Amino acid sequence: MARQFSGEKLVIASHNQGKVREIGELLAPFGVETISVAELGLPEPVEDGKTFIANAEIKALAAASKSGLPALADDSGLEVNALSGEPGIFSARWAGPTKDFTIAMTEVNRQLADHEDRRANFTCALTLAWPDGHMESFDGKVFGSVTWPMRGKKGFGYDPLFIPEGHQQTFGEMEPEAKHAMSHRAEAFKQLIDACFPKNG
Repeated sequence: MARQFSGEKLVIASHNQGKVREIGELLAPFGVETISVAELGLPEPVEDGKTFIANAEIKALAAASKSGLPALADDSGLEVNALSGEPGIFSARWAGPTKDFTIAMTEVNRQLADHEDRRANFTCALTLAWPDGHMESFDGKVFGSVTWPMRGKKGFGYDPLFIPEGHQQTFGEMEPEAKHAMSHRAEAFKQLIDACFPKNG
């Protein structure tokens, strides 16, 4: 059985304000106070894992051990079939040192060129870590396709490029509530809540 989260404060182990906001919104119904590693002045650890879960565990454990509080980390990215799953775990790196995802989305489109296969998926790994080193990890996916040009100003990251299966709008065009109902992060988050949060939460 997974360890239950019983505290009142949780560190969000991300310097990405879009992720911090989205995770905070997902946690809001559970009465958990969240604080980001940026607010605590904690540095970003080196993410040298080979999988989304490995990188999420690196970030969560670093934040928990330095803050003395339980920490939740997300590692997520876009995997494009025709690009052999890239950018994948390097999704943030494709955005360059300035974290400009317009650059990353433009590069995805450039590499795809006229390729007919536009299938893609988002993957999200979530790890909840405690200061004693215990960790619980989960992952979720949402499938769809990439489009060009970019559409929508909502969301963050690659959202303006991605159309989930069965929909016409990109994640960048959807209201947050609609995205939360189906996203890769929401899927991983549901597993996390079911496993680690008290059932009367």
